[in-house]
Amino acid sequence: MTNPTLPNTQTKLGMAPGSVVYTGEQKVDEVTVGLIRYTPAELEEIQGTTLEDALAKRSADSVNWLNISGLHDTSLIKTIGEVFDLHPLVLEDIVSPRQRPKVEYFDGYIYIVMRMLRFDREGEVDNEQLSIVLGPDYVLTFQERPGDVFEPVRERIRHGKGRIRKLEPDYLAYALMDIMVDTYFVMLESYGETIEALEEELLRDPSPKSLEKVTGLKRDMLYLRKAVWPLRELISSLLREDSSLMGETVRTFIRDVYDHAIQVIDTVETLRDVLSGLHDFYLSSLSFKMNEVMKVLTIVGTIFIPLGFLAGIFGMNFERMPELHWRYGYAFFWLLALSLAGGMLWYFRKKKWL
Repeated sequence: MTNPTLPNTQTKLGMAPGSVVYTGEQKVDEVTVGLIRYTPAELEEIQGTTLEDALAKRSADSVNWLNISGLHDTSLIKTIGEVFDLHPLVLEDIVSPRQRPKVEYFDGYIYIVMRMLRFDREGEVDNEQLSIVLGPDYVLTFQERPGDVFEPVRERIRHGKGRIRKLEPDYLAYALMDIMVDTYFVMLESYGETIEALEEELLRDPSPKSLEKVTGLKRDMLYLRKAVWPLRELISSLLREDSSLMGETVRTFIRDVYDHAIQVIDTVETLRDVLSGLHDFYLSSLSFKMNEVMKVLTIVGTIFIPLGFLAGIFGMNFERMPELHWRYGYAFFWLLALSLAGGMLWYFRKKKWL
């Protein structure tokens, strides 16, 4: 299948670094802007507003979460970059939705890239880039289309649950990262159940469809591995770097995310090993099945070798053969031959040799 984003990627060839050109697939017609502004005592939430209205509601005395859904409107992205003084290379990465998960530090803000993974309606892996910009009084999030995994975080903010309304924007950034890593656990649990059922299927009745399922799961594990493997380096950097935007209180929670990320990475590697084992098991089962078929056919052939040898010496040249003068002898011969061939085909299909 051709990549629809390839032509956009080619248009960036020869351009200067920091050129804000969207290289992904346009997934929404209109960019939507949402703002959640809160303090321990106040909350204001606006969804589906304009960038101008959202920026007008922004307050330096509160935590401002500005969420952008849709990245193809590069003029809007540039405007955000001007308002928050974002580096052109950051803007370039935001509108290039195939970035590797990473963290970069700038004067006055931290830029984080992660992969937001979830199952779509067809049960396929939906792999979307999420860009997070953490500033002194704001958190900016950029995603390719509306819909995400952050609704539990929004509910905690709305109802003032936990400490999220009492802490700084760094805790909000942590909460977003944490919910994405938790989503990986949910996906891996689902994959684990699917792989367990597939293992039973291969033990019971291996078939080419089983091999297709194994191949599809291996592809999904590759997506997951690319998304989670860089998390170790990303989170380690957040713990290691001395930034005033990431307080010591939040670093304690970041360490917990690091532990979860390590568990996710280990689980992904384990499932990949299991799938590789299932692939080898299928090939071994196929080889074993073929050996069983060849054993039966060899026995049949061995039985008929001496019979064919005797028939080759004596032929059918006997003086008294009742069938020679039978009126229906020829028709009986073909009926017997076709019935024997059909019976053998039926038996082979029943044994799943064909």
